[in-house]
Amino acid sequence: MFDPDYDLFVHIIQAGSISAAARARGASVAGLSKRLSRLEERLGVGLIHRTTRRLALTVPGKELYDALLLLGASLEGVEDRISGRHADASGPLRLTAPTSFGRMHVVPHLPAFLERNPQIDLQIDLSDEFVDLREGGHDVAIRIAATIDLQLVSYRLGTSRRVLCAAPGYLARFGVPQTLADLKHHRLLATESQLPWHLEGGGGQVVQDGRSHVRTNSSEVVRELALEGCGIALRSLWDVSAALAGGQLVQVLPDYQGSQEVGIFAVHLPGPVVPARFRLFIEHLKENSGGFTF
Repeated sequence: MFDPDYDLFVHIIQAGSISAAARARGASVAGLSKRLSRLEERLGVGLIHRTTRRLALTVPGKELYDALLLLGASLEGVEDRISGRHADASGPLRLTAPTSFGRMHVVPHLPAFLERNPQIDLQIDLSDEFVDLREGGHDVAIRIAATIDLQLVSYRLGTSRRVLCAAPGYLARFGVPQTLADLKHHRLLATESQLPWHLEGGGGQVVQDGRSHVRTNSSEVVRELALEGCGIALRSLWDVSAALAGGQLVQVLPDYQGSQEVGIFAVHLPGPVVPARFRLFIEHLKENSGGFTF
């Protein structure tokens, strides 16, 4: 990094606490706390909420942290290009991604990546279950979420815009809802972890409670059930834009959509040196995805 105090700030966030960062550095907690306070005084803002239970960034702290990660990643990329280390990137790259998104928007970009990087040994696992990178089974994960663990290095790839939709046959049978209150009388479709729905519209954010007509842990099952006329689902446009364009699904309650805070991210664990194969894959996905704009 460019400034030792900036480097320390990032290390504290990624370590999870000042004490953990102190242990890793072989330094005292008091010494690191003093340096962090000095940085805050220099910038004129508080960066971290200090509590006994957890570490939390202030708004300026989050802005600085995101900027430092971006600058660090950019510098490492330049160093790789200058030194030519990217030319012989090799070794294992263990990737995990959500099932539908991985199949539709990650796998199609893999052949070109492997062609350009033949020495990389790729493993890809698709799962709708949360995968904890700290367990050591994977190197890079694709996450679709509103927030990302601050102890992970994250790269925002796009926004996951979500809409309420249903098949024409379902709407012909059960009617078209005119208000959110009407959803109480309809069959909702969602995975076990999706409800309640967090929606934006009508002048603010609303939470829509409900119970899925069919219980499942598979997002692909929800999509197929919606296509077959079994109910109303909240689906990402990256998943159903073609079905909407083709008329197999129809958007309902268009004044409401899923929270715009939900993004598409690539994440990996922090380390003193990020392997070139990690950065090359993430760069390849960003360059070829069009920013995941749907």
